[in-house]
Amino acid sequence: QVHLVESGGDSVQAGGSLRLSCVISGFTSSNICLGWFRQAPGKGREGVSIIRWPGGSADYPDSVQGRFTTSTDNAKNTLYLHMNSLKPEDTAMYYCAAGRGRTCFWEAFRYSAWGQGTQVTVSS
Repeated sequence: QVHLVESGGDSVQAGGSLRLSCVISGFTSSNICLGWFRQAPGKGREGVSIIRWPGGSADYPDSVQGRFTTSTDNAKNTLYLHMNSLKPEDTAMYYCAAGRGRTCFWEAFRYSAWGQGTQVTVSS
């Protein structure tokens, strides 16, 4: 069973940067999709990056394109989300997620394993 543990959330001022980490264990499939999602109070869960692992390139929605980047450290089984130029609207609980598939999608229901989340708060 896939197990995900996020860390790195914090409170920062607008314009600041954070790096979130997600340590992944227990996967057995070679076709894994990994995603970072966020959920603000009263809003739905929004995907902010998806990547096929290993070896895929990440996709981002317009809301974070150019500010967020995803990377992986295969030796450490870790997924990262590098967030720059943070805005107050980036405030949310951030989750990493994993699912099986040759093609990765944005819909949260396609991801069967989720971490517990890490809080990011951006003040103006």
